[in-house]
Amino acid sequence: MEKSLIVAVADNWAIGKNNALLWHISEDLKYFKKVTSGCPVIMGFMTYKSIGRPLPGRLNIVISLFPWDDAPEGIVIVKSLQEAFDVAGRYCDGTEGRPDKCFVMGGGYTYRESLAYVDSLYITHVHTSIADADTFFPEIDPAVWAVAESSDERTDPETGYSFEFKVYRRK
Repeated sequence: MEKSLIVAVADNWAIGKNNALLWHISEDLKYFKKVTSGCPVIMGFMTYKSIGRPLPGRLNIVISLFPWDDAPEGIVIVKSLQEAFDVAGRYCDGTEGRPDKCFVMGGGYTYRESLAYVDSLYITHVHTSIADADTFFPEIDPAVWAVAESSDERTDPETGYSFEFKVYRRK
């Protein structure tokens, strides 16, 4: 199973503020849905809470260090990133019709922890800086990661932000 990560980052590596996204770029949300559909998605508890519901068409795996008595249907609760990868691996078992990858989708702590383990990074680079953000993605080390795919630069008509999609593979 390929372990992947998906995130949208500002030029200053900002990814969030007050447990919320920094922008609403429709094309990025469509890209996220297209890339992750059918695949297990792994997220921290606070990321799940910010979404408020399981994402449809995906196995939702939520990392929570604390017991969660009122967990909604449609999610699997685990205690660690490794346990999340184990659950995703059982789901991505190689049988026909099953996905061959999983995606880490936040938040900041989960991204930092997963960087040592993932094989690919699906990053939307949003060309702006968010000075008052409170959550940041680690800078990508070019000694470790190489761009494997890159889109043309686009502009979101609502925000005016330009952005591009890039996929990085571990060297």
